[in-house]
Amino acid sequence: MAQVGSISAQTEILNHVLSLVESFRAFDSDNDGSITVAELGGIMGSLGYNPSEQEVREMMQKGDTDNNGLLSMEEFLEMNTKDLQIGSLGNLLKTAFETLKGDEDEVLTVDELFQVMGSLGFHLTREDCQSIVASMDGDGDGAVSFEDFQLIVTSLL
Repeated sequence: MAQVGSISAQTEILNHVLSLVESFRAFDSDNDGSITVAELGGIMGSLGYNPSEQEVREMMQKGDTDNNGLLSMEEFLEMNTKDLQIGSLGNLLKTAFETLKGDEDEVLTVDELFQVMGSLGFHLTREDCQSIVASMDGDGDGAVSFEDFQLIVTSLL
């Protein structure tokens, strides 16, 4: 069986990405999946940064890869996660996502992750799987929506 090293640092990264997703959604006032310069400034402030208006405009220009004047969730995550290293866990989670994608309930539970990882030949304990799911579980219900799972995992690969 393939072995995965200690995942505590990797789950911290997942937790950080989840906080980025939650911040983005909180400041996307019209829920259209894009934010304006003003909303980006609000997000940065909520994350503990205090950039000037000029710095926020520069961030927006740098992150707005399709040049539409808005920052999509994907652009925002790319801008904020490009230097993060998730290690082998990212590829494992991507494989798990591809395997579970057709699941009818559209959420990932600890048991599902544990079973899929085992069937793929990766040795993760239930506790490891619990930590992974908890680090991406935005509403505390013990499961991760596939939408959030996909956003978090793909932003790290």
